[in-house]
Amino acid sequence: MPADTITRQLRGSFYCGNRLAFVLAAAGALIGAVLNLIISWLMQQLIDTAAGTPGALPFRILARACGGFFLLLFCGSALVYCAKPRFLATAMEQYKNCAVTQLMQKSVPDFQRRPSAAYLSALTNDAATIEADYLTQQFTLIQKLFCFAGALALMLTYSLPLTLAAIVLSMLPFAVSMVAGNRLSDAACRVSDRNRDFTAFLSDYLNGFPVIRSFRAEDEINQRFASENHRLEQQKCTRLKLQTLLESACSFTGITAQLGIFLLGTWLALTGRGVTPGVVIAFVNLMNFIIEPIAALPSLLAARKAALALVQKLADSLAGQTAQPGGQPLPRLMQQIELEHAGYRYTPGQPVLQDLSATLKAGKAYAVVGASGGGKSTLLRLLHIPDDNTSGQVLFDGIDIRRLTPESLNGLVSVVQQNVFVFNASIRDNITMFRVFPQETLDEVICRAHLEELVARRGLDALCGEGGCELSGGEKQRIAIARALLKQSSILLADEATAALDAQTAHEITQDILSLTGITRVVVTHRLEASLLECYAEILVLKDGRIAETGTFSELVQHGGYFSAMYKLAH
Repeated sequence: MPADTITRQLRGSFYCGNRLAFVLAAAGALIGAVLNLIISWLMQQLIDTAAGTPGALPFRILARACGGFFLLLFCGSALVYCAKPRFLATAMEQYKNCAVTQLMQKSVPDFQRRPSAAYLSALTNDAATIEADYLTQQFTLIQKLFCFAGALALMLTYSLPLTLAAIVLSMLPFAVSMVAGNRLSDAACRVSDRNRDFTAFLSDYLNGFPVIRSFRAEDEINQRFASENHRLEQQKCTRLKLQTLLESACSFTGITAQLGIFLLGTWLALTGRGVTPGVVIAFVNLMNFIIEPIAALPSLLAARKAALALVQKLADSLAGQTAQPGGQPLPRLMQQIELEHAGYRYTPGQPVLQDLSATLKAGKAYAVVGASGGGKSTLLRLLHIPDDNTSGQVLFDGIDIRRLTPESLNGLVSVVQQNVFVFNASIRDNITMFRVFPQETLDEVICRAHLEELVARRGLDALCGEGGCELSGGEKQRIAIARALLKQSSILLADEATAALDAQTAHEITQDILSLTGITRVVVTHRLEASLLECYAEILVLKDGRIAETGTFSELVQHGGYFSAMYKLAH
């Protein structure tokens, strides 16, 4: 989907079903603006009444006006209290939901081209900035602009000369804001980029904790963390300095403008030019509503622009190749998988796999072996992630994998990785992937995946912990197998699924996979155990990105070729 379309959807998500809350919150902001103007008018009237100025309103009328003021203050505060938090909460909830929905539409290859930290930062740090500088500031803008227009109108009714002087003096803070506004916007974008980089580093730091400890690299990692942390905080400090400088300059020029109006108003009152003391005080107070919007508007607009740039930035990340609708459905693999001169490259001109041709019969088990770096994992990628880096053909029952509907392909294939991803949720949710299945169906897959002991010991509602920290490696692998069974996949791809397990558990997990019936299993393995290898219908031996040999275990050993040498070396 194009980035512009996603941008419109993201911005529209703020207000979808949320317009009433926005209108009520905006009404509260307008009432606040009206109250500010009423205060200035009341101050003028009260001072002129106290000074005995001719034409001043009686005190009893002003007292009643003060009562009406507090009633209006209560109504405006109630509106803001009820509507503004609801609008902001709903807007941000829908914004993030919309972003994740769009993210789930991306194709796997396109998703993998971008670092996950970009999405993490966009949905956390950037989202907070958007809420503060775009959504919340909308009400500030409404209030300030209405105050500005109302104050200007009220000032004109009091004194034209003072109004003209106020406009001229207000240009001082406006000029300061214009100079610094764009720089503040650029600084906000740089902070966003630095937040993204810091999030990426922190994610690596936490995920790689066992490796760091194993290699005793704590000091080096701490130094890198300190450096990244310093760069982030320095960038934030630069933005804050610029913001503080802008606020100080605007405050200084604002005070200068107010003092100038005070002096001019006092002179007009002393010389009897139609200005009363109350008018002078009212003018000084109204100057706040002239100067503040003029001074703040450029920085508010710059912050708003920067926040919208973050929305556009997220849209750009979400745009790109999506899982395309259409194609040919294939509910189950009934016959075979065919590789016809298939190949794969990560870098143009440097194929990792080339000219692979093989036939994998439905329902049988196949092993893929070979030296490290020979392309075993990439072969599995060929079988479930079609992209532009693939050459030749991969056919499921005669249909090119690239012509299958995304739903069919996702339903046909399940992958069990070496590191199974486990959510910080219950055993049940990790098996069902948060969907609802009949208990009989769930019990069946638990039995077939040999999870009965775990479920009996801990129960289906036991939490697995962050990253599955409450489970053993074998238990996580069996959960992955149960997922595939519950999904009723026709094809199970196991990519070095037992590499991180002890020998006994690895043997058990491999037997579990081999014992499955009605599923085509393709297992990448580095464990050359005769008792297991004999169970495969065929073994594919990869060497330098090509299929060097194929055959049963006994055939390959008797042949005395590359596999035979590997097997003898392992024993």
